Amino acid sequence: MKKIVIIGAGSWGTALGLVLASKDYDVTLWEHNKERAEEVQNSRENKRYLPGIKLPDNMHITSESEDLLNGVKYVIFSVPSQSLREVISRFSPQITEDMILVNTAKGIEVSTGMTLSEVMKDEIKGKYHKNIVVLCGPTHAEEVSIGLPTTIVAAGLKEKAMEIQELFNSKNFRVYMNEDIIGVEIGAAVKNCLAIGAGIADGMGYGDNTKAALITRGIAEMTRFGKALGADERTFSGLTGIGDLIVTCASKHSRNRHVGECLGKGQKIDEILSEMTMVAEGVPTVKAVHNAAKKLNISMPIVEAIYNIIYKNANAKDMVEALMGRELKVEFY
Repeated sequence: MKKIVIIGAGSWGTALGLVLASKDYDVTLWEHNKERAEEVQNSRENKRYLPGIKLPDNMHITSESEDLLNGVKYVIFSVPSQSLREVISRFSPQITEDMILVNTAKGIEVSTGMTLSEVMKDEIKGKYHKNIVVLCGPTHAEEVSIGLPTTIVAAGLKEKAMEIQELFNSKNFRVYMNEDIIGVEIGAAVKNCLAIGAGIADGMGYGDNTKAALITRGIAEMTRFGKALGADERTFSGLTGIGDLIVTCASKHSRNRHVGECLGKGQKIDEILSEMTMVAEGVPTVKAVHNAAKKLNISMPIVEAIYNIIYKNANAKDMVEALMGRELKVEFY
């Protein structure tokens, strides 16, 4: 039986654990909070993040980190993007050459502008970079945990990405492979920013026309940004580009869309975040993408408007008027 460790017992880490456990693998979830780990282990339910979903006997929850990775082939990191460096650093001494490391978080590190695979490479100090795979796509933990049909992408060097593709693929969880790791990461990060924009439009009472415009022009911004960083343009037409953007902009499960909706209704960002149990990755990522776009001189007017609303307390209606009143352009450029 394959032994798999998932670092992070939030909603997504737990949902992925359920996928792997359904294939009869031995899955251990690591939860940093000892009391919470014991509660989930004893109740066989992650009531904080996925209430009502019973955990099978081959899923174990622990807060112990010493020797956690001994004898483990696959280590899945499912922690907030801005916490990934600290967590990787903590477990780096246990990482060995035969492990495959999988990141499932979506974002860009604000302090450095690095993608998350770059953060991982930076922290493992030159060891085993070829073993890093990214797992991203249009997925909500609430739906995956109850077995609704879902597709996702494993991205990395071909051999390693294909191994993760086989590891996770199941009858209700179809995994595609992509070697464009930077494109997959950029799509996954930028879509969270744009989902906040979609939520703002919802909160302001705008309709389908507005959301369609935001998604489509958002794809243009995502593609410009990704290409400047070396991504394959085709990736943004796939599951981790337009696919993930659609689900995040439209779904009731989307934390980022929820944040935007509250902003569109006039709430302040600090108030919104203080009321949330889970992390909205788009909030710090908006800052990281905005800063990088400015540095690279890439036009991203939608992201800039969202940044101004979150970080400069700009009026959402003023930002919409500014976007609509921009200089007329050819659609494809």
